[in-house]
Amino acid sequence: MESIITIKGNVKHVITLDPTVWIFDDRKVDLTTFFTEEFIERDEEEEYKRSMGKHWSREIMEGATFPPTLKTEKKFDRQKMVTGTFGISLDHFVKNAVPSTNAKTITFLTLDGTEETYPVSEIGNFLFKFSQDGKPLTVDGPAHLLLKDGSNIERPLRKVTAIVID
Repeated sequence: MESIITIKGNVKHVITLDPTVWIFDDRKVDLTTFFTEEFIERDEEEEYKRSMGKHWSREIMEGATFPPTLKTEKKFDRQKMVTGTFGISLDHFVKNAVPSTNAKTITFLTLDGTEETYPVSEIGNFLFKFSQDGKPLTVDGPAHLLLKDGSNIERPLRKVTAIVID
């Protein structure tokens, strides 16, 4: 089985994705709670800018104090990584491919020849499921296409191998 997904078509950069490394990506979401709880997507870059602005203002007013580094480091829950079911939002990757301004559709191609086409304006509505119970999707992977509203969670598009933007 091929474990690579390509983003191609009417894009500035053709991108090759490897879902086996997404387990270490901070942008992954836990799919066991994503569809049951109220999920709020955070913009970590904006949060960082806000916190640094506050820190800068405090330094100007009070003088420099250095925070302990252990409180700012991210820690991974190793047990959750080994047993969790995870997905990642597709818009992170398509944004890096830089779709043309006249792109109208996004088509998902599968290993068995199935195609599903959506308007490119819906790019923020897709998740790629890449692991089930801590294991990569080797039998019907490399990734499953899920809609963020959960409407196709019982019957996701399986064996996705390419994304074509036209």
